Amino acid sequence: MSKVAEPGLTGPWLAQRLGIDPVALDVRRRAGEVFAVLPEGSPDWVYPAWQFDEEMRIKAEVERALAAAREAGLAPAQLEALLTRRVGLAGGESMRDVLLRGDAEPLIGAIRQDAGRRAT
Repeated sequence: MSKVAEPGLTGPWLAQRLGIDPVALDVRRRAGEVFAVLPEGSPDWVYPAWQFDEEMRIKAEVERALAAAREAGLAPAQLEALLTRRVGLAGGESMRDVLLRGDAEPLIGAIRQDAGRRAT
C-alpha cells in the first residue's frame, strides 16, 4: 500500500461511516473532492485517514490542496507523487507532512508549478 494512503479507510467503510451511498463517495473521489488511492490488487479505493478531521470532514488545508489539484487537472497518481515529494534540500519531511501541519502552500505551489510545466 502507498505510504500516502497509510492508514486508510476503504470506500465501503467510509461511505457507511459518512452515511452516504458508496456511489456518491465514488463520485466525490472522481471529482477530486476527496483523495484516494487504489492499491495494487485491491478491489477497493483507500481513502487516507489523514485528510479527515475528528468529525470525518475534509481538513481545510487538504480541501484547498485538492481544489488546486482539480484546477490544475492533476490525476490522482500525479497528486500522490507530489504528496510524497521531499521538501527542502536536506529535510526529511514530505509535502504530505507539511500539509498535515496545516500548511498547504508548498503543495499548492508544487501543483501549480507542475501544471505550468505540463502546459508548456
